[in-house]
Amino acid sequence: MNNTMVSRSLLLICTTVLSACASVPDSLLTPPRVELKNVQVMGLGFQGQSFVLSFDIANSNPFPLPIRSVDYGIKLDGQGFASGQTVSDFTVPADGETSFAISVELNLLQTAPQLLYVVTDAARRDIRYELSGRFGVDIPLVPSVKYRNNGTIRLNANGL
Repeated sequence: MNNTMVSRSLLLICTTVLSACASVPDSLLTPPRVELKNVQVMGLGFQGQSFVLSFDIANSNPFPLPIRSVDYGIKLDGQGFASGQTVSDFTVPADGETSFAISVELNLLQTAPQLLYVVTDAARRDIRYELSGRFGVDIPLVPSVKYRNNGTIRLNANGL
């Protein structure tokens, strides 16, 4: 009976310590600021459209953020534009900034004809964007880090 009591006590202590460790990083980690800086139109066609999305990311934490994956969702002028997940391998320096880019292949003619108008109009004027997602970070016991931002941008169709 004494062995059972010791086992239960150890289990309770381990559970308490692990749950405390899992909640500490959330309060210690300030989410990075992420801005959509450029949407480069790489190709437009009836079969699909390709874009390169460029982002700036700022880390106000006193430690670097090693990013291993990016989940993203982007709306342009209130319309869903692109979403997905990509494997990444970059580090945002402590109290610093860096940039990253994601290539996106879409078929706007098939999935969202109204968005095709937004994309073509965005080459002539600034449009609002909404950005949200999560970064998978390579820090032990730290869950993925959420981000959200909005602003305005003009699509870059140079070279087409």
